[in-house]
Amino acid sequence: MAVGRREADEAAEPQSPRRVVVLGTTGTGKSTLAGEVAPLIGADHVELDSLAHGPNWSPRPVEEFTSAVEELARRPRWVFDGNYIDRVSGSLWPQADVVVWLDLPLWVIVPRIVRRTVVRIVRRTELWNGNREHWAALFGRNSLLVWAVKSHRRHRRELPGRLSELSASGVRVVRLRSAADSKRWLADLARSLA
Repeated sequence: MAVGRREADEAAEPQSPRRVVVLGTTGTGKSTLAGEVAPLIGADHVELDSLAHGPNWSPRPVEEFTSAVEELARRPRWVFDGNYIDRVSGSLWPQADVVVWLDLPLWVIVPRIVRRTVVRIVRRTELWNGNREHWAALFGRNSLLVWAVKSHRRHRRELPGRLSELSASGVRVVRLRSAADSKRWLADLARSLA
């Protein structure tokens, strides 16, 4: 599994990736990075959250979610961001040319979540399917902050093994541990495509 700039440079492929998955705890910048990668490689950007949440934050049935992911994954080029590890790791990840894991520390993630959520609440930003965040997103029983801590721990425990297996199967895996690593990796990708 590649880690940081040096390993990403060593693992650089001469061809443009056509299919990319971006993983990471909420607040790591998955959607931002995926949104920057997609136009570089001429791909559609798909947020898995947009497929998982119906109106009023209602969860979509697993079969419907899986079907939507499979349909979009049939396209020749795509960038998916989001986790849903138990639902997509066996089907979507093996189809990727590159899987990027944004593995930032919690001390970076937590302030990002707070800032992002407050801005979305104040601006009444629509996320997906008419959904907007409310103060409960920070302080309610389904707090994003609690979710971030739990999922961060789970990712650190589970992803190294899963991604090692994926790498052994031929999928390029890149683990980025800081915002600076992400910027360098994106710049390296842009240069390789120029």
